[in-house]
Amino acid sequence: MAINHEKDAPSEKEPGPFHRFRETLRRNAILNTAWRVGVFTVGATVLVGGLVMMVTPGPGIVGIVVGLAILATEFAWAQRALYRAKQAAERAKEKALDPRTKRRNTILAVLGGLLAGAAVIAYLVAYGFNLPWNVEDLTFWN
Repeated sequence: MAINHEKDAPSEKEPGPFHRFRETLRRNAILNTAWRVGVFTVGATVLVGGLVMMVTPGPGIVGIVVGLAILATEFAWAQRALYRAKQAAERAKEKALDPRTKRRNTILAVLGGLLAGAAVIAYLVAYGFNLPWNVEDLTFWN
């Protein structure tokens, strides 16, 4: 009795349509270069947007990681940078989950809340329920 080894061996997976498309582009130098320029343009734009969002409102970290992920599809340097960014995020997560750090952050948040509450109470005692731009006499010690 003969054993059919072809059925037992793991079958090679057929490349998907994107991989076939990409291989077609790689065979033509001009199309390959145009593809890489396009990937670089899109990835760099998203990356710069993420960097801008670090100082303006928005999800800056997400933009940086997504930009690096787009660039990493074509460039080895971006793969290394993405790997380092993932390692840094993992270290930051571990540091944030440290019990001493969590306790310190909780204490600082409570103290900040108490100070903000004290400032609101002091304002209400001094000026009542008048809004700051409606206060006529700015001296509360009279």
